[in-house]
Amino acid sequence: MAILIDGQWHDELDYLSGDDEGRFQRQESRFRDRIETGGRFAPAAGRYHLYVSLACPWAHRTLIYRKLKGLEGLIDVTVVDPLMGPRSWHFSDAPGCQPEPHYGFDWLWQLYLKADPHFTGVPTVPVLWDRHEETIVNNESSEIIRLFNSAFDTVGGDPTVDFYPAPLRATIDALNARIYEPVNNGVYKAGFATTQAAYEEAFESLFATLDWLDAHLADHRYLCGDRLTEADWRLFPTLVRFDAVYYCHFKCNRNRLTDLPHLWRWTRELYRLPGIAATVDFDQIKRHYFGSHRQLNPTGIVPKGGPNPFDDGP
Repeated sequence: MAILIDGQWHDELDYLSGDDEGRFQRQESRFRDRIETGGRFAPAAGRYHLYVSLACPWAHRTLIYRKLKGLEGLIDVTVVDPLMGPRSWHFSDAPGCQPEPHYGFDWLWQLYLKADPHFTGVPTVPVLWDRHEETIVNNESSEIIRLFNSAFDTVGGDPTVDFYPAPLRATIDALNARIYEPVNNGVYKAGFATTQAAYEEAFESLFATLDWLDAHLADHRYLCGDRLTEADWRLFPTLVRFDAVYYCHFKCNRNRLTDLPHLWRWTRELYRLPGIAATVDFDQIKRHYFGSHRQLNPTGIVPKGGPNPFDDGP
């Protein structure tokens, strides 16, 4: 995949190539502004627009918060095409997707360059766009969900829903830190490793953490006990994709999620909460990963699989 440097595409470079030892390295998010009363980006209904991919676990977090915080009437959303080309995401009118609504752009990178003509990096989702300033407010999913958690409570968001309660913040932060590198990012580190050593390092760390989580959930309904928190919603999008994609496509094949009984119970419970299943699109998820990562799946064939395992059974 090519990369933008100072606003210009460099097709000969590949940001997925990793470090000298074959380890995948994720780029840092570039736009990190906040939405707050009295600031440059103030909370308001209809001012902000969210760009997502239904395939992307990072974008999936923001859709979950948009649903559960009651923000669907405040923040519009556009879904990009699930297939990612050499210059990242594009807009289309394929089923479940929408053309870019504000400028008629064909590519997500055009939105990035409108926000910063000298942008360096690869355009990613999610993107939280400000219609008034015509720029990107934030493209870091962990920060967007915190904005959605509280920044819109005064303009129509549901203040009774709080996934980052003050008494649990230290616990949530510690869980996020323990889970992010080996699991959320770890499946990618296994999948995009370019040496056996780098792959095995990521693989062992991933399953050691999944084993710990499975044991932890044997005694806890949710990650922080009896209350759903940000820690749960950061982990869920990774695990809901695990058996369909990461187990085979990213070679994370020691166990399926269904082989880890407490993690499986937890993931199914979250999936079945009102509104959550509607944020999960297995067709787009599979089409993206198997169709876009031609270095891993050169033919682009998308496996059919069986029925959705989250829809039936105990």
